[in-house]
Amino acid sequence: MTDTEPKFITFDMYGTLTHFQMAQLTRELVADIVPADQMDEFIDVFRVQRIDEILGPWKPYPDVVRDSLRKALERMRLPYRAADGDALVDAVPTWGPHPDVPDALRTLASRFPLVILTNAADSQVEGNVRQLGAPFHAVYTSEQAGAYKPRFQAFDYLLEQLDVGPGEILHVSSSLRHDLIPAHDLRITNKVYVNRGYEPSTPYYGYREVTTLTEVPALLGI
Repeated sequence: MTDTEPKFITFDMYGTLTHFQMAQLTRELVADIVPADQMDEFIDVFRVQRIDEILGPWKPYPDVVRDSLRKALERMRLPYRAADGDALVDAVPTWGPHPDVPDALRTLASRFPLVILTNAADSQVEGNVRQLGAPFHAVYTSEQAGAYKPRFQAFDYLLEQLDVGPGEILHVSSSLRHDLIPAHDLRITNKVYVNRGYEPSTPYYGYREVTTLTEVPALLGI
């Protein structure tokens, strides 16, 4: 963190602010298809398949979810049911925040404009954002950027829309792979890693690490 106060605080949403329940719901939906002793492996295959899907040309997030689920099942020679993909897609906009999020966001919003950059389609985010319980200056999606994080195009779109340089924001995320590694590579110097246990800490990428969002205001003297 530099001594210069950021003009905006930017956030990843799913996983960082919103309790992203993809793995939990998937386990429930495919419990009758995936053998119990293969379930953990399948959930990880599904996770990395979603990463691979977003590195190609942009396509709507509902298609990313459906295609990733189908391909993950195919990799393990298991059947795909369209209803399971649809159920996952329909559930995403209903998910609310982690318990530590609303109060912390309201505290931060008392001093800084808050911005979201999310790997989502425009049609999905309204319900999630509404449940966060704080005002946002802007919400930018992968659909608007034409690219998903970790692609630079998504971050370039964010900086262009805000008319700021990479040193003028503080970016907050619970994902190194999607957010903090590309942010480091783009010279976004102010970064906070909210370690929710999704990925191992890698201090090389130059961030401040916290375990809950409630710790972030103190980093900014609020």
